Amino acid sequence: MGDEPTNDGKRFDPMEPWRGVRDVYLDAWAKTMVEMVNSEAYAQANGVMLDTYLSVSTPFREAIEKAMLKTLEQLAMPSRADIVSIAERMTNLEMRLDDMDAKLDNIQRLIAKSGAAERMQPARAPQASKKTAKAKPAKRGKK
Repeated sequence: MGDEPTNDGKRFDPMEPWRGVRDVYLDAWAKTMVEMVNSEAYAQANGVMLDTYLSVSTPFREAIEKAMLKTLEQLAMPSRADIVSIAERMTNLEMRLDDMDAKLDNIQRLIAKSGAAERMQPARAPQASKKTAKAKPAKRGKK
């Protein structure tokens, strides 16, 4: 009997009215919450809560940082500051290498330019030296 379709062809579902009420209720709450969160009063209240939280949590955070630094030091492990220092040094080295590379490229370009200029000039005959030295034959001795 309960499985038989009604006049409109659907089966009777006793929970359907409750689902409708739930959907209307959730839509109303969603609209209300969006209006509340977008208000200036909510933003101010949220800001006050965050400021209070940060001011209360600062001493605890500092104590945890000090304990962590001591622990890392005892374990001979680098701290965040050590890693940041190394990263800054590596960045400095990389920048210097880039500068050197640019300078070498400039030198190479100038050398290539001067080599091309030398090739463009007419070839000169080598000048004979005033003293012509004769090459002595190499002596071969028996051992």
